Amino acid sequence: MNKYSVEAVIFDLDGVVTKTALVHAQAWKETFDSYLHLREERDKEPFREFSHEGDYLPYVDGKPRYQGVKSFLESRGINILFGVPEDPPDRETICGIGNKKNQIFREVLKKKGVEVYPSSVEFIKSLRANGIRVGVASSSKNCQGVLQSAGIEDLFETRVDGIVSAQLGLKGKPEGDIFVTAARNLGVLPGNAVVVEDATSGVQAGRNGGFGLVLGIAREGNDKDLAAHGADLVVKDLAAINIDLTEKWFHKRPWLLKQYWNTRPDNVAKVILGESTADTIMINTCYSCSGKEAILNGKKLMLFFDYDGTLTPIVDRPEEAVLSPEMKGLIEKLAKEYTTAIVSGRMRGDVEKLVGIKDICYAGSHGFDISGPKISVIHPRAEEIAPVISRITIELKGKLGNIKGILIEEKKFSTAVHYRLVEEKLLPQIEKTVNDIIKKYNNVRLMSGKKVFEIMPDIDWNKGKAIKWIMETLNMEWTQTSVVYIGDDVTDENAFRAVRTRGTAILVASQPLDSAADFRLQAVAEVKDLLDKIIKTG
Repeated sequence: MNKYSVEAVIFDLDGVVTKTALVHAQAWKETFDSYLHLREERDKEPFREFSHEGDYLPYVDGKPRYQGVKSFLESRGINILFGVPEDPPDRETICGIGNKKNQIFREVLKKKGVEVYPSSVEFIKSLRANGIRVGVASSSKNCQGVLQSAGIEDLFETRVDGIVSAQLGLKGKPEGDIFVTAARNLGVLPGNAVVVEDATSGVQAGRNGGFGLVLGIAREGNDKDLAAHGADLVVKDLAAINIDLTEKWFHKRPWLLKQYWNTRPDNVAKVILGESTADTIMINTCYSCSGKEAILNGKKLMLFFDYDGTLTPIVDRPEEAVLSPEMKGLIEKLAKEYTTAIVSGRMRGDVEKLVGIKDICYAGSHGFDISGPKISVIHPRAEEIAPVISRITIELKGKLGNIKGILIEEKKFSTAVHYRLVEEKLLPQIEKTVNDIIKKYNNVRLMSGKKVFEIMPDIDWNKGKAIKWIMETLNMEWTQTSVVYIGDDVTDENAFRAVRTRGTAILVASQPLDSAADFRLQAVAEVKDLLDKIIKTG
């Protein structure tokens, strides 16, 4: 039985569990150098050899094979036909070159065999012994063969590799599809799981998937690159990590923003994980990369806000949450200078009316419905499930509607059961009724917030995914933008996990709470003060 908050750990394979990363690198170099020599002889192009640091790590490492070929060739200004996966290794297509690499990889692997990293295997065994579920997710189509050759296939409960990805149509790294699919196979939410990766595209995938902890392994000395692309913690080897340390991460609490500005800890590793590991673990959170300087004087700002409890105080009834003239004025001023979006659990139309500011983005229903200048989308699967939500709402009203103080709010893509005004002794009855109803449906899930149960589509979509979609649609790059998200509820944790390490995630809470956020403001009034400071400094 698992006594930990960490429910699952999902490992990349090459370079994390097995010592096959160097074999991959060797096969890539032999493949590309051979092709570049061909172009030198045939087309009189100057030969520049394929290098590990300059080419393999940024363009190929961790990516699906054909994507790696395409990425590297494009970096050299080479454009050739994509071809088809059945292309022979001597055909001059992206697929042909990728198949040539795979042929070389298998030949080298057959000669040398597969070695494992003992510390990784020991860590996996300790996880399993403590009831934590374990999976492997790899871009490689050779994953199963490598596991079998190394004699460790039975260590993993699920395997999502290049073959599975092709069958399911999953996007490759840096998208988080393979890790999210592995988590779903294990029956856990990404926010309650860990991703372990050694490639920049892999830590990006873990961050994009919304995982609770993205752990980077810097065997290549690439600790700064891993941190910059989304790793929360970076270690040289898994011998530096144990279950208790990962558990501490899941219970970390955001720093009060005003305290951080006034007093900065000398060694954050000691604060979060304890003295014994401070010399082996590098922390990559806002403690080392954000704060006042990044928020106010750094790159071009992009601001995301929750509504209830963030821009307005929490009230007894949703219709009473009215934006103050002062706060509205601040948002209007900010929106003139910076890309601004409201991301709310309310229906988009409702929050749009409450805020009443034109030319900003609104994401309603936890991001299922997004609209703004030049952008608009409603998640297609949410549309499909909307009739189910309507049926559930009718059933909830029939079974709970007579309870004094209860409020059942239908929001098209979700339905919320507010119990703030209900006698506490009735909460178990309400919770049981809600759970009994959703058990009848396999395409919805339950999310709990502040005095509310919310039933929503069981889709890999949330506020964090909505933020990512908005940024991509507006062509806003994480590396060129200082992204700030401010929210107050459990539903904002997905957004915090998406922004963390790549921006600044701020929780609004009167008391210290476990959260993926970097900093904490204590009340809506402090949010107002921060926005005023940004305007005056910007």
